[in-house]
Amino acid sequence: MKYQTEIERRRTFAIISHPDAGKTTLTEKLLLFGGAIQTAGAVKSNKIKKHATSDFMEIERQRGISVATSVMTFEYKGILINLLDTPGHKDFAEDTYRTLTAVDSVILVVDSVNGVEDQTRRLMEVCRMRDTPVIVFINKMDRDGKNRFELLEEIEKELSIHLHPMTWPINSGKDFKGVYNLAEKNLRLFTANTRADESDIVQISDLADPVLDEKLGERDAATLREDVELVDGVHGELVVEDYLQGKVAPVFFGSAVNNFGVKEMLDTFIRIAPIPRDRETTKRPVAVDEDKFSGFIFKIHANLDPKHRDRIAFLRVCSGKFERNKYFHHVRLDKDVRFNNPYSFLARSKDVIEEAYPGDVVGLFDTGNFKIGDTLTEGEEFYFTGIPSFSPEIFKEVINKDPMKTKQLEKGLLQLTDEGVAQLFTQFGGNKKIIGCVGELQFEVIQYRLLQEYGASVEFRAQPYYKACWITSKNPEKLKEFTRFKSANIAEDKDGHLVYLAQSEWFLNTERTNNPDIEFHFTSEIHKTD
Repeated sequence: MKYQTEIERRRTFAIISHPDAGKTTLTEKLLLFGGAIQTAGAVKSNKIKKHATSDFMEIERQRGISVATSVMTFEYKGILINLLDTPGHKDFAEDTYRTLTAVDSVILVVDSVNGVEDQTRRLMEVCRMRDTPVIVFINKMDRDGKNRFELLEEIEKELSIHLHPMTWPINSGKDFKGVYNLAEKNLRLFTANTRADESDIVQISDLADPVLDEKLGERDAATLREDVELVDGVHGELVVEDYLQGKVAPVFFGSAVNNFGVKEMLDTFIRIAPIPRDRETTKRPVAVDEDKFSGFIFKIHANLDPKHRDRIAFLRVCSGKFERNKYFHHVRLDKDVRFNNPYSFLARSKDVIEEAYPGDVVGLFDTGNFKIGDTLTEGEEFYFTGIPSFSPEIFKEVINKDPMKTKQLEKGLLQLTDEGVAQLFTQFGGNKKIIGCVGELQFEVIQYRLLQEYGASVEFRAQPYYKACWITSKNPEKLKEFTRFKSANIAEDKDGHLVYLAQSEWFLNTERTNNPDIEFHFTSEIHKTD
């Protein structure tokens, strides 16, 4: 129980949403409350005027979307918060899925105008797989959106989660007047474009208070009384344990761009959100309060600073204490490594840290030693489990437009695919390079970054593949034979593991039926325990 005080004051969470729901704006408002930034970057209609703090890659600034997970650390009311802002765009979902393995809870942002959207569904599926505690922030209440009751019903039905309103909106769109805090029994009045502060709060002894009619008008006051009676009757008080088990999601209403309704959510978050938890490994569960250090790499980012060709590996501390300049055991490479300049982050600014505790996310300078899923310990041999690497859905051959830059291209492809945004396959027995991605936009990002960061100019040629399957067999001869017969469809991933590239579902099913000795795997996690 050595580090109990440090563990208890930490909260590590991710903000997730469909694109344009206001996730990056909400992130900035949380940073403002934490005093981590003084002015927020205005993200308006996909044209970023002041760059959003958490969007640090050039292509993100141009497109107005987040394509890589950023990590930000700040303090609020004595609690140390590690916030991971994730890409909303579906083409970068894999980065988000992996990030969800590194957090203890999630804030889900829902656009009150559009309600539940595709990406929201996918992300919630991942949260439910792990019973991750979720808080819902319904954003853009100052715009004309869906009826509040219908919206809650839609979220519950579409995302299969029980909701528990913590605040309640008074109208929406141009008639939006504010929110009533169901727990604190007070009213916060809405004024557009002001920084929400304590002066906006109206204390009322109960809903019968005539001040309500004075502030809201008789009609809206009457509606609020009816709504609250109904909501209280259905939900009662929040059972925190139900939230921690992922069964119930507290809900807040507001407008992130106007910094409205955010403080209520943040205050509740630091009160109820889980502290860092125990984790599963290939050998045994690792308790968060163990004395010995352990942690895993969930993200790698090359060229965070374009002036210096650096790669940063993001480490989630799971147990014990991480210390600067101390030797730790790199399980996969079976060697000891130490770090002179470990970093904590506020988006693009980095601070060297001396130590870190469970829940913290540390940036480690990487010269190519790390891959996603790597584990560091104080000597014990195990891997943290559940870090996914999915089978890509779109495949393209890399065509080098400048043979003089072959070396730069090879280096760029290796480094960018190490980040986990895409997977690199080399045709078996040849040198044809094929990139596999989950979405089209990733190819655009890779093409842009190869040119800007490595000086390599490429184009992509579509390949007729439907899925990549990692293949293994207990019978080495059978695997050899299959590889020889199907050589046109066999590739190696960059770790040298064999992959079968299937042209269609029919081909894949046929090969699986005809080759019972060969196992076809849809994620590469199978190799983590090799």
